[in-house]
Amino acid sequence: MTINQETILAAIPGALLRTDFPELGERVEGKVRDIYLQDDSRILITTDRVSAFDQVLGAIPFKGQVLNQLSAWWFAHVADIVKSHVLSVPDPNVTIGAEAEALPVEVIVRGFITGVTSTSLWTLYNQGVERPYGLKLPPGLEKNDPLPELVVTPTTKATGGAHDERLTSEEVVERGLVEANLWEQVESAALEVFEYGQRVAAEAGLILVDTKYEFGMINGELALIDEVHTPDSSRYWIADSYGLGEPQNFDKEFLRLWFVEQGYRGDGPAPRMPDEFVAAVAARYIESYERLTGESFEPGEQPAADRIRRALS
Repeated sequence: MTINQETILAAIPGALLRTDFPELGERVEGKVRDIYLQDDSRILITTDRVSAFDQVLGAIPFKGQVLNQLSAWWFAHVADIVKSHVLSVPDPNVTIGAEAEALPVEVIVRGFITGVTSTSLWTLYNQGVERPYGLKLPPGLEKNDPLPELVVTPTTKATGGAHDERLTSEEVVERGLVEANLWEQVESAALEVFEYGQRVAAEAGLILVDTKYEFGMINGELALIDEVHTPDSSRYWIADSYGLGEPQNFDKEFLRLWFVEQGYRGDGPAPRMPDEFVAAVAARYIESYERLTGESFEPGEQPAADRIRRALS
């Protein structure tokens, strides 16, 4: 890893990025990204806000830059599979993307049967639910087993802290959420991007377990939007740990489990993360970038409106 613990610890007090740029246009704030809408583009400024249990819990140094730079790397490497919204990445913290009309359905691709929540595929299967997510699964699967083949489980986008609504591919079309021909394109693109992600992860000593994709339409063409194959949007396991009990997480679950261990379930004030733990989380994010891309992570300065404006001109 190119950034040592001392550097990370020193960066903690100023970790939260500046995102107030009224001169850039209308601001639409998300949990992790701030989006500025302009006539023909949207500017995504990736912050270091931590989203877990749908609350802002703290600031992890360099996390936002990892999300931005790693997503940009993935978008460039899957460009021959599906178009993306990315126009340019003028700053380590900033992506300029074409304005997209997001589809009302998000896509989860799964390579393993796992999870602990009430809506997870493993929970439903283990409870004996027939055809969970409309899938026909063989009997006798154990938790964390690889699935016989990759499966797509669509969901609506959760709001207000609620769980995503479980859907089947048939329901997506029957309810008119996405027309049949377009949905076939979505499923095909999602599976191909995931298969590519699996190969890259394997070379990095990781297992890409599952991931959530968001698609949209740009000038009538399907496009991949939001972020891709980051530790926040995908579940990764350390390959060497698989088959030796519970696999070791190499994603955001590493952060979430710490809060669970403190007895926090998302209600009331969140416990403060010790600086040493914050540094360990930051190091994990940076290492994920370096493992997956094979490149050294290079942090940048706080985003500046003049650099963004020059990129737009």
